[in-house]
Amino acid sequence: MDKLIKVNIFDEPQGTIPKQKAHEKPILHRAFSVFLYSKDKLLIQQRALSKYHSGGLWANTCCSHPRTENILKDASERLDEEIGVKLSEDNLKELFTFTYLTKFSDNLYEYEYDHVIVGEYSGSYKINPEEVCALEWTNVDALANDLVKNPTKYSSWFLICAPKVIEYIKKQN
Repeated sequence: MDKLIKVNIFDEPQGTIPKQKAHEKPILHRAFSVFLYSKDKLLIQQRALSKYHSGGLWANTCCSHPRTENILKDASERLDEEIGVKLSEDNLKELFTFTYLTKFSDNLYEYEYDHVIVGEYSGSYKINPEEVCALEWTNVDALANDLVKNPTKYSSWFLICAPKVIEYIKKQN
């Protein structure tokens, strides 16, 4: 995808912007982070080593930038592209949003208005190696402990949103 949806701090669209330009300067744009869970386990991904930032770090099941105003539909499509999971938008739910800024270098930033989405899932998956290095089902309590002990294993956005998602999953069980 070449164009991202540029937004203000209230997530109101402000046009589109080329992906590279949005990341070369800290320009706020819309994103989503999908977390698939089954009982007390969360499916997390290790990002492909070839990713332009955060390669090799662990993160949520799938993340990307929406192509349209229908974020749940876009998330459903991206799950299929990234990990071969066919889960309809009706089986996804937006939990919350947050904004974060991470500076990776002098000309590489991630400044996102992130929509956090969850879905219950226990089926199979197929990794797209251009996007994902590994997928792993992990117990939410073990993950919560590891986020404290080994924070550098995880992406910056995951450290922000994972605790709230873990709380949500624990309430579901």
